[in-house]
Amino acid sequence: MHEHHIARTLTSEEQHRRMLQTPVPKLVLSLAAPTVASQLISIIYNTADTYFVSQISTSASAAVGVVFSLSSIIQAYGFGVAMGASSLISLRLGEKKDHKANGYASSGFFAELVGGLLMLIFGLLFLEPLMRALGATETMLPHACAYGRIILIGAPIMCCSFVLNCILRAEGAAVVSMIGLCSGGLINIALDPLLIFTFEMGTAGAAIATVASQCVSFAILSIAFLRGRSIVHLHPKYVSCHMRDYGQIIAVGFPTIARQGMASLASALMNIQGAIYGDAAVAALTISNKIYLLVRNVMIGIGQGFQPVAGYNYGAGDRKRTREAFLFATKLGTGICILAAGVIAAFAGSIIAWFRNDEQVVAIGRVALLYACAVMPFMAYSTFVNQLYQCLGFKLPATVLASLRQGICFLPLIFILPHYLGLAGVQATQPASDLLTFFICIPFQIAFFRKHLQDSV
Repeated sequence: MHEHHIARTLTSEEQHRRMLQTPVPKLVLSLAAPTVASQLISIIYNTADTYFVSQISTSASAAVGVVFSLSSIIQAYGFGVAMGASSLISLRLGEKKDHKANGYASSGFFAELVGGLLMLIFGLLFLEPLMRALGATETMLPHACAYGRIILIGAPIMCCSFVLNCILRAEGAAVVSMIGLCSGGLINIALDPLLIFTFEMGTAGAAIATVASQCVSFAILSIAFLRGRSIVHLHPKYVSCHMRDYGQIIAVGFPTIARQGMASLASALMNIQGAIYGDAAVAALTISNKIYLLVRNVMIGIGQGFQPVAGYNYGAGDRKRTREAFLFATKLGTGICILAAGVIAAFAGSIIAWFRNDEQVVAIGRVALLYACAVMPFMAYSTFVNQLYQCLGFKLPATVLASLRQGICFLPLIFILPHYLGLAGVQATQPASDLLTFFICIPFQIAFFRKHLQDSV
């Protein structure tokens, strides 16, 4: 009986009551735990790629950094559409407009499929110039092309997985979403050494493992919809024929598109500036960035847990609970960041050496990690201020905030700091940008609370 109760999907009414009445800390934790697990699995299998490819050579390790920029382009579109659709779904479910939620979900899925196919076609047509533009040197190019070609083939599935995952989270079914992502991630980790070393496929093997894992995740996430166990339903009849609806999805998701698009540009510029100091520098920056992303993805996971809580309660007119969700997430996230910064700083050199035991790579990577640890405690707050604006539909300020850490602040710094500080400038650019982002977020958060989150009567 108990097992049956766990497996049963909540009705729209039960879910509405749960989101509006469960104590906020308990609710945020229950939604954040599976999203954090999903994010961790996502970055762990991404990091596993870096680890196994780094065993091939320093150039291969550096090539992972180049293809990361390509993955960021796919994710910019995929996550952007998914976050746009899911934010609108949360708001409509909070308003009890389930039919409109179905329309946004089905239209979002259709947009992901079309976008993924276009990226596949144009990416393969211009693969080599694209890899060069993203920072590949002659020694990295063969590895980058082998990896990038297969990642592009998987783009449509990758994009569609993003939207299914976000729809399930938007309606509060974060556990199903976690199972889909985690299963794919574990398969990736298992396939990496098998394809790279046993079958001697090199960097292409790592890419095949990634795409295979995406297919498994997509299949598992699809089951919830095919069996009709989701609150939101996907069906061709719900797909909108009006450009206005797609425009709204893109507009709400644009902060994510901006953030991920900037991530791709920032990664490419970092590779180009690092390549001046050789493949070892690019490999070191790629590895230290993966470690930093591990913590950042935990923050994004906590934020994805608090966003549906904020969306539901704001949609239902409860400002107090919306504010409480933000403050709880910020305290939790900051505590985790402080702990992570201490542990990573203590073992910085050993962590880099574990990936690529090359004296030059370790020396450069260790310094980059220490800079990152210095600003890590500020990461949670700035992440959640941006997500608060986004999930409640404040498009323009959310886009500005999303563009800070790898755009507005990063782009001038990546040219200024290396010019004056050389390699140290390249290593310090992202941490310096994150610190600036934190300070800029403070007035945005204060203004938002005063204007939009005064206690509801």
